[in-house]
Amino acid sequence: MAQTGTKRKSRPSDGSTAGSPAKKSKTQTARKSTGGKAPRRPSNAAPASQEDVPPKKGRRYRPGTLALREVRKYQKSTELLLRKLPFSRLVREIAQDMTTTTNGDYDLRWQSSALVALQEATEAFLVHLFEDANLCALHAKRVTIMQRDIQLARRIRGAWGGVS
Repeated sequence: MAQTGTKRKSRPSDGSTAGSPAKKSKTQTARKSTGGKAPRRPSNAAPASQEDVPPKKGRRYRPGTLALREVRKYQKSTELLLRKLPFSRLVREIAQDMTTTTNGDYDLRWQSSALVALQEATEAFLVHLFEDANLCALHAKRVTIMQRDIQLARRIRGAWGGVS
């Protein structure tokens, strides 16, 4: 047989024809991250800031639980509950108002121990008053102290407030 002018082209070993480009299908497989840089965020995403993150809320207790805890805390403690400087200013102001101009306009001096003694007596008086007012509120089948409870406690105590 005679061969005509057509030549046969040899086939590559990968099975593709010489006239067509090699087409390989790429399949992506999930790979475990081995560290490195984190993937970049899209540019249209809002940046995370402190304002975006809501603050963590504290634990909510049932009504009255924290009040009872405060009562126990202050009953155990012995420190003064009123702040010293505001109390000192109040005492000095009242004393200044009580001094008369006939005695002369002079400045009073206070020993720190005198101010501490006055503060101790004041806090003892107030604690006793609130105890009596609490009893008045309980007598009225309430747990909330009202102004009328304090007024009743002061009226029952008398002019000197239970101080003899």
